[in-house]
Amino acid sequence: MRRLHYWWSLFVAGALLGLLGPPILLFSWLVNKHELVYPWAMFGARNWLRLSGVRVKVRGLELLDPKQTYVFVSNHRSYLDTAAMFVFTGRRIGLLAKKELLKVPVLGVGMGFVNVMAIDRTNRESAIRTTEAAARRIQSGVSFAVFVEGTRAKPGELLPFKKGAFYMARQAGVPVVPVAIKNSDVLMGKGTGEARSGTIEMVFMPPVDTIEMTTDEDMNRLIASVRDSIAKEI
Repeated sequence: MRRLHYWWSLFVAGALLGLLGPPILLFSWLVNKHELVYPWAMFGARNWLRLSGVRVKVRGLELLDPKQTYVFVSNHRSYLDTAAMFVFTGRRIGLLAKKELLKVPVLGVGMGFVNVMAIDRTNRESAIRTTEAAARRIQSGVSFAVFVEGTRAKPGELLPFKKGAFYMARQAGVPVVPVAIKNSDVLMGKGTGEARSGTIEMVFMPPVDTIEMTTDEDMNRLIASVRDSIAKEI
């Protein structure tokens, strides 16, 4: 039953993307209003979670200033994390995503319409250009979310954190917000081929300033501190 649930969840994701994506992207392109895609992307992500039997419990949003732009940095153990982050941060956000997603039909085209930027972590110069472009968007008022392990971890794991999101936040002059996503690996863990209904818990922690992180040593201490706080929570 858990394997059937897994394939049902992937089918729902593909159906929502395939049915809603092409006409919405085409219309927004014709009228030159890319912002029309975002509400539909929210609708698709929210309903994929709902139809997959996934609920999301959120704690800590009261710690955030609704007028402040942030870089949200989170652990990553499941496909479900992206939709949960996209829908439940309480604000419009962009995402940094791995470049392989550009190859996914419809999704690859639609990413640019909703501030999802593809990053090639195997190419340092390309990755730097992407984070610099993201920093400029952050300065324009768009918060970003980054899964700082760089890829999905296996159930129960927490991988080393990549530095790009933290330097991006410092360059943009905004705080980072550690986010712990709990239980998503139980509901749809990497490599399991199984899924089940249940509740994901997202815990938003107090924002951490990056303005005074002027040296690599400062940044390394910040990254270690954020990783430790997320590790303790999950």
